[in-house]
Amino acid sequence: MAQITLLLAFLAAVAILTITPGVDTALVLRAAAVEGKPAAARAALGIALGCLAWGAAAALGLGAVLGASKIAYTVVKLAGAAYLLWLGIKLLWKPRGSLDSGAGSTRANTATNAFWRGFLTNLLNPKVGVFYVTFLPQFVPPGTNVAAYSFGLACVHVVLGLVWFAALIAATARLGTALQKPRLVTMLDRLTGGVFVGFGLKLAVSSAR
Repeated sequence: MAQITLLLAFLAAVAILTITPGVDTALVLRAAAVEGKPAAARAALGIALGCLAWGAAAALGLGAVLGASKIAYTVVKLAGAAYLLWLGIKLLWKPRGSLDSGAGSTRANTATNAFWRGFLTNLLNPKVGVFYVTFLPQFVPPGTNVAAYSFGLACVHVVLGLVWFAALIAATARLGTALQKPRLVTMLDRLTGGVFVGFGLKLAVSSAR
């Protein structure tokens, strides 16, 4: 009974966290609106794998080390902040005025780039690891294998995230042509760039706790 209660509490908490707008949402929405559903799906997959990597690290105790070591945390944090700032400034400086043309390798490259953006954005954000280390243990029932159960909860979080991203992609795809107008493409690039810069600066000045 206690296990079910804890699991339900975890689902409620993580569902709210999942739908709260953030850099991951911005990544997926921009990919869906500007680059198409395949790129958005790859971005969502990259985000999910980045979270899973941190979930595994937290389960193995590496996240605790990261939280305890200021040097390790700072190095990863600054790398993540620099990456977000680079993405954001790139979009602000040279926003696109139209969709990429062509098929085949061009679309494949676009989708691949979207995957790596999603993956690296999460992998280079140490707050994800610290979040898992501090958040997940609260929902582990007594007498349970903490590492295995924590990783299972991280997997649940990732699955909920993928479901949410799928809903966002489907909703964005319905707007289709309207979101692909040159002026809107430019606006979306600049808006996303601003979000990336904001989160990059926020990450740069953040602390582990």
